[in-house]
Amino acid sequence: MAPGLERCMYCGDNQGTDIDHFEPLRENPSRTFDWSNHLLACSLCNSHLKRDVFPLAADGTPLLIDPSSEDPAAHLHLSLATGVYVHLTDKGEETIRVFGLNRGILVRGRLNAYRITPLLLREWRAAVDQGDLEDAADCAATIWEQPTADVVHAMFHQALAPGAEDIFVQETEALALLQDPDLRAALLSGV
Repeated sequence: MAPGLERCMYCGDNQGTDIDHFEPLRENPSRTFDWSNHLLACSLCNSHLKRDVFPLAADGTPLLIDPSSEDPAAHLHLSLATGVYVHLTDKGEETIRVFGLNRGILVRGRLNAYRITPLLLREWRAAVDQGDLEDAADCAATIWEQPTADVVHAMFHQALAPGAEDIFVQETEALALLQDPDLRAALLSGV
């Protein structure tokens, strides 16, 4: 659930073409013009999956992650090896269910991104080492703007987690790049 520049804030795969009222208007019409209640979403997530679905906990708090104000990583874990989200909280579980975050096309897209990102990281490193900052910038843009950029965010996060060697068992070179402080600083700043 980490969007690219113009991607759906829920699935991160499709282009954000709709404005979703996070808290549906039928729940709270007074938030109709509240900018903090407007999220960029694709038509599938907004009009076909979420619609007016807005599960609430027993205390009345929303059980959907608001990606504009909450870190989804507190509620969801992305298994890089399988491309599947695992819930960490009730909020994560409902978000996966409502938005179909583990539907086949998204899982396949995440697996593809997990295969492609190490290649782009190596290309980025080679361009930087050769002093080709234009190619490096193009690689960085491709890394962050690809569909399912949530994979890239998960890779950066999990590369520093205990047991990272087990997570990246097939990608030891990519792990070394993801752990490199200079690479992290440059890519996380958008260079």
